[in-house]
Amino acid sequence: MKKLVTIAAFLFLTFSATTAQEVNQEAMIKYNLFKGDYKSKNYEAAYENWLWCMDNSPKLSVNIYKLGITIAKDRLKKASAEDKPAAIALVRRVFDQRIQHYPKNLAKLYSDYAGFIHDNGSTDEEVLVMLEKAYQIDPSKMGVKSIYRYFRFVTNKNKDGNVQVIFDTYDVLLQAVKDKLNYYATKLDAYSAKEEKGNALTPKQKKLKRAYENNSKAIGKVEGGLDKMIIDLSTCERLIPLYSSEFEANKSNAAWLKSSVSRMYKKECTEDPLYDQLVEAYVAAEPSPEASVFYAGILLKNNQFDKAKGYFEQAVAQETDVFKRAGYLYKIAQIMKKKGRKSEARSYAYKAIQNKRSMGEAYLLIASLYASSANSCGNSEFEKKMVYVAALNLANKAGTVDPTHRSIAGKYSKSYRSSIPSKKLIFTEGLTSGDSFRIGCWIGETVKIP
Repeated sequence: MKKLVTIAAFLFLTFSATTAQEVNQEAMIKYNLFKGDYKSKNYEAAYENWLWCMDNSPKLSVNIYKLGITIAKDRLKKASAEDKPAAIALVRRVFDQRIQHYPKNLAKLYSDYAGFIHDNGSTDEEVLVMLEKAYQIDPSKMGVKSIYRYFRFVTNKNKDGNVQVIFDTYDVLLQAVKDKLNYYATKLDAYSAKEEKGNALTPKQKKLKRAYENNSKAIGKVEGGLDKMIIDLSTCERLIPLYSSEFEANKSNAAWLKSSVSRMYKKECTEDPLYDQLVEAYVAAEPSPEASVFYAGILLKNNQFDKAKGYFEQAVAQETDVFKRAGYLYKIAQIMKKKGRKSEARSYAYKAIQNKRSMGEAYLLIASLYASSANSCGNSEFEKKMVYVAALNLANKAGTVDPTHRSIAGKYSKSYRSSIPSKKLIFTEGLTSGDSFRIGCWIGETVKIP
């Protein structure tokens, strides 16, 4: 009897293994068939084989979900009003099965899922749940709209209560935005360098460049959107009492101090004694290039210029990240501009550009320095107007190299263009368009007569 049971068990296991092997073979056949139709963008033909894989072999490959989401969304796009609920449910099923069977690195997936259900009738509460999951896993992987949407939810929920939660979330999301922008800037800088050397981009590189520019513009809008939401909350009148009450408990908390100092600097609350107190605590808690820059700002405020400059240079020398170094140099340029030290402001702005070729704001800063010097850098109307030509050139350059500042660069260009010499004025001066003209005083730059 025992022998018969053993034989039966063996036959059952053999049959099970054979059946599983047949299923695996069928799964691979159907998987390859649907992949072939997918690559041909024949989503209708791919549907049946893809759905079979979803039903019968859900762990065969993550591509069942990566490619399947396109197939499911295509069916939703073509669905009649009557079939639309079932089509929406199918898309959701793709998301859900992907989460179930491949539960790693899902920040982008949750972000995409949130966007889909937001556009297809779900409640804000359900959308927020998905966004919260994405945020907790990795904010930098969240989509552009998801970052903005999540911050709006957090702001509305906490604006009458825990404002610090809003500030903390803002800091995290802003860093995620900057990481994305820096990634695209790195790619664009490389293409810009190649073009400036006279080398043409390949068709693939041109396509990627357009994609990076479009993504940069979209991310730049989100950054502006975050700032717009927080601007009413982060006034000096609100920040100073908030940080005063929390300072004692956080005076050794480098992350809190960095956030507080940065926000007060950005909102120009630097004249209050609390700002100096925060900066000094930040320098003690976390000596760093950024801390040195903020401390140098205090020294400047107290007219200790030489000492401040030493801290600035120390910060730049210590920083290894070229984009952060560009940011510090730009910050120094801004401070020099406020102090009326135009030549030094320009020098630091150009140093920032050397570290980040696509830093449009640095070009715009120099352009504004030139425009503000028009009356003092020319003896005649023509000479003064030629200063605006130099400013216009820089504004145009900003719009060319930096997609995130293209819109504001256009406004600068429009303003400067209205002030350049007219044809009549050029003729009256006895000069010719296209000739070189040397602008005097601190600018000392040669430009073409328009």
